Amino acid sequence: MIVAMLNQKGGVGKTTLALHLAGEWARRGQRVTLIDADPQGSALDWSQQRARESLPRLFGILGLARDTLHREAPDLARNVHHIVIDGPPRVAGLMRSALLAADVILIPVQPSPFDGWGSAEMLALLSEARVYRPQLVARFVLNRCGARTVIARETALTFADHDPPLLASKIGQRVAFADAAQSGRLVWEAHKASPAAREIAALAAEVGRLAR
Repeated sequence: MIVAMLNQKGGVGKTTLALHLAGEWARRGQRVTLIDADPQGSALDWSQQRARESLPRLFGILGLARDTLHREAPDLARNVHHIVIDGPPRVAGLMRSALLAADVILIPVQPSPFDGWGSAEMLALLSEARVYRPQLVARFVLNRCGARTVIARETALTFADHDPPLLASKIGQRVAFADAAQSGRLVWEAHKASPAAREIAALAAEVGRLAR
């Protein structure tokens, strides 16, 4: 399965979710490659920090920030269970290539009306891709949310009847993610029994069911 984490709006947590999704599947014994398709290269930076900390490699990370992604990713997918694409913000050619490469599109949004309004351009690209890939699966992922806040509930309600729909799994605004990333770790390595680790496990399980 090829999963692309995409949103043209920056700062929604694409890289954090992509790394943790890949890491959770790897933890379960599956072969995973993460493609860093963001010219900023944050996932590659995380991998280098992990190497500096002498931590074992959990999954492969490959920098591939070019618009031939849709031709190259399927070949890479033949040797692994999952490909996770960490997509770019506001690079239309790369975004289109990632959309055409993927089986599942995940669109992270934060509990803010601005994120909802800012998704229109992303949804237009998704509609365009479905002309060529009518079976393409897409879901919103509510990220960095305070579960008990009014705005988180309102955002969830806003997306309840949306197309694409919202995943049931939600990821909270948790310091554990930043703490783990500083040393090239994932939350289940640094905070094994934490709510953050449980949320990522639930997300990985739910996304894994989408392509079945």
